[in-house]
Amino acid sequence: MTEHSMISTGAGGESALQASRPLIEGLRRPGAYPHPTRRVELLETHCAWVLLTGEFAFKIKKPVDFAFLDYSTLEKRRFFCQEEIRLNRRFAPQIYLDVVAIRGEPERPHIGDDGPVLEYAVRMRQFPADGLLSQLAETGRLEAAHIDQMIARIADFHRTTGRASPASEYGDPARIHHWVVENFEHVRSAVSSAEDLQQLARLRQWVEQERVRLDALLRSGKREWFIGECDGDVDLGNLTLIDGVVTLFDCIEFNPELRWIDVMSEVAFLIMDLQERGYAGFANRFLNGYLQHTGDYEGIGVLPYYLVYRAAVRAKVAVLRAQQAAPASPVLRHARREYHEYASLAGQYTEPRRPALLITCGLSGSGKSTLAGRLCEQLGLIQLRSDLERKRLAGLAAQDNSRSALGAGLYTPDQTEQTYRRLAQLAAAVIGAGYTALVDATFLQRRHREMFRRLAGDRGVPFAILDCQAPEVELRRRIRQRQAAGADASEADLQVLDAQLAGREALDGTETARAIRVDTAAPEHFAALLDELHQRELIDPG
Repeated sequence: MTEHSMISTGAGGESALQASRPLIEGLRRPGAYPHPTRRVELLETHCAWVLLTGEFAFKIKKPVDFAFLDYSTLEKRRFFCQEEIRLNRRFAPQIYLDVVAIRGEPERPHIGDDGPVLEYAVRMRQFPADGLLSQLAETGRLEAAHIDQMIARIADFHRTTGRASPASEYGDPARIHHWVVENFEHVRSAVSSAEDLQQLARLRQWVEQERVRLDALLRSGKREWFIGECDGDVDLGNLTLIDGVVTLFDCIEFNPELRWIDVMSEVAFLIMDLQERGYAGFANRFLNGYLQHTGDYEGIGVLPYYLVYRAAVRAKVAVLRAQQAAPASPVLRHARREYHEYASLAGQYTEPRRPALLITCGLSGSGKSTLAGRLCEQLGLIQLRSDLERKRLAGLAAQDNSRSALGAGLYTPDQTEQTYRRLAQLAAAVIGAGYTALVDATFLQRRHREMFRRLAGDRGVPFAILDCQAPEVELRRRIRQRQAAGADASEADLQVLDAQLAGREALDGTETARAIRVDTAAPEHFAALLDELHQRELIDPG
């Protein structure tokens, strides 16, 4: 990327940005504000200036036009300030307050009611920067509990946000692809080395091929609620802790086509951001948790396409930052480094994956779900839980108690058969998307295990049974502990365990050859299982 190459900033271009500098410098005076402030701090992005005054933050949109974003006139900037307030109040009404006018002279502007209007700003309640999840990640303070809050917050938002009508152009594969390709067009005009151009060409070819391959899935009715009015810009830098609660802010207001999107595109942005920051395990945790909340397992078929798109978005933003930076400045060097990091990450998402099908087998309390969750978080597998899918088929949430008697309600033979068939459908979708499926169920009956062995054979993928074992006294202890906590989707009690002990069908000789015995009561069981999975080439060496 050359230091002086420039994507046009539209109406007025760079001159409009330079003309705004005196105004921004004037707003760094504490006296420009109607409330007491001792110090004003300036933050800058490729499309906005943010002035931090202590009690409030004032966000001013830059006079730029990037094709995907047009703030080139004062009236447009006022309109998008109002849109920013309206849209972000969906997530953070306590942060987003109002739109204020900046008046006076450019060298001595002020927030108030007298004088000609120079500019508009979004007035926000300022919150501590160290609560940003990006800051938590940078300082090693990001925790699994934060990820779990993100899962619930984003999955619930996607479930309740507005849906695009069938007649709407939002979600049309051609329109989606327009914005994917637009990133490459922006970037291509700003890079010059043969290596960078070849890399972009490879990425462009891959997304073109994926666009054709995914057309049927994107148009199908399988995922009937997948296009919604989302946030559009979910990453760790736009998530913060407010009173200990993970809170979204700073959604896309400037282009509805980048906000009315496939929910999986939004999921991809956060996964990409976590992975780029070195939190691959948390990215896997988020994906599995999100899928378990929503049931949108068919959506992972389009996930790699959106991962490349989101990495390309970040590469483009790095280019835009570089073009606004001074030559040979630290900002320019950082932006150039970021560009290459994101372009490389996009390339990694295009690499083929080697799927497999794993199933658990074990009594209630044998540690199947705990083991499966841990494996999926560490290895990037997709966990399919029978307890969740059984309830989803009945229209129940994970924590709902069906109060079903043994062999009745949700646990009749017919309901059990429906559950295993549904798990097989989901496993097929996961494998078809190139991911390894780990089906978390008791699999105490041989016919159910055989159903999945045949599925693996039909799909030409490796198959294995994780035979989870624990002493009976430990099984009973775990079940009592789980019931007391009341936080798990499983409804199995000691009566269920007794029935399982009496009716289970042991693995036969053929199944034993495909099984990996896991003593979940042994401290070293997880490390030993990882070694065995690697030796059998059921997971990638990396």
